Amino acid sequence: MNNRLIIINSKIIFPDIIMEDAALICENGRIMKVKSTAEVEIKSSDTVIDAKHNYLAPGFIDIHTHGGGGHDFMDATVEAYLGAAETHAKFGTTALLPTTLTSTTDELIKTFAVYKQAVKENTKGARFLGLHLEGPYFSYNQRGAQDPKYLRDPKPEEYNMILEASDDIVRWSLAPELDGALEFAKVLKEKNILASIAHSDAIYEEVEEAFEAGFTHITHLYSGMSTITRRNAFRYAGIVEAAYLIDDMTVEIIADGVHLPKSLLQFVYKFKGTENIALCTDSMRGAGMPDGESILGSLDKGQKVIIEDGVAKLLDRTAFAGSVATTDRLVRTMIDVAGVSLLESIKMMTLTPARIMKIDDKKGSIEVGKDADLVIFDENINILYTLIDGKVIHTK
Repeated sequence: MNNRLIIINSKIIFPDIIMEDAALICENGRIMKVKSTAEVEIKSSDTVIDAKHNYLAPGFIDIHTHGGGGHDFMDATVEAYLGAAETHAKFGTTALLPTTLTSTTDELIKTFAVYKQAVKENTKGARFLGLHLEGPYFSYNQRGAQDPKYLRDPKPEEYNMILEASDDIVRWSLAPELDGALEFAKVLKEKNILASIAHSDAIYEEVEEAFEAGFTHITHLYSGMSTITRRNAFRYAGIVEAAYLIDDMTVEIIADGVHLPKSLLQFVYKFKGTENIALCTDSMRGAGMPDGESILGSLDKGQKVIIEDGVAKLLDRTAFAGSVATTDRLVRTMIDVAGVSLLESIKMMTLTPARIMKIDDKKGSIEVGKDADLVIFDENINILYTLIDGKVIHTK
């Protein structure tokens, strides 16, 4: 019989309440029981963690990250995948979506094989939930830090080849106004791949049509997208407005306190609600690293960027080049800057992203039968323990 893991003296964060002096019993990588600490009978064979009255929450789920700890997934090496996963695990992330950048098809194909190998070898880092392809089907005007030389329209002969090359793709971000994008979204929907609006100049009417075609999520809201614009003197609402007008559209925000100021963090929270908002890092290799020059994308084909002011920027400072945030920072920012409650902030980092990716039957909340992916942290969201499948993979 496998040993049980028992976490005692914790403040367990459920979706709607916090339970004081609580104990969590896990077995075979699953959550088995929730009790008060006083009710728990500990056996000599049990592994016991004393949370010392700190918070116990579901593991953080990051559905958009490009890397961390000096590694980028576009490096296309197992070392990069594992290094980034281990870095993010130190900050409370238990599951993530490795995310690509605009690139050649050859680069994408190369990283697919590396991903499969990394999944097999990943024992010390946040687990991989599947691949998120960001691009290369983007608007030139909204490209941000995406390399413009790789931008193109989606064509069946290319995207079908990419889809055939990997069964690990679970999310694809693109601009819905491009020629062929709506047809592509229908293909993604058939394959249960999340189609997400990103780096786009679409107007509201185009977003509405895209939503019907299968675009149900918006990548890093406010970053790389249209808002109110004029065409032939007439005003049109953009993607930002569509995010609020379409009730069932989910969004993600880079809540690092830099990409979005306090006012916009509060605005999104007030009008979309925690059930429709996922916090994401959109982190590049500089996450968990000191300030200075870095590279966005692969080491051999990426762009030089500078890390300063808590964010990565293009060298000419004309645009951000991805964040250097970790998931603990996102939660902390929502609480300390946006004034959102701990419960609601945790939900946007756990249950909502799990629901968006349709894995909430296994992850995202502390419930009997779900994976024992857990994080213990103090009042300041400093991570003390990170556990995956009931095993400690990081401790402070």
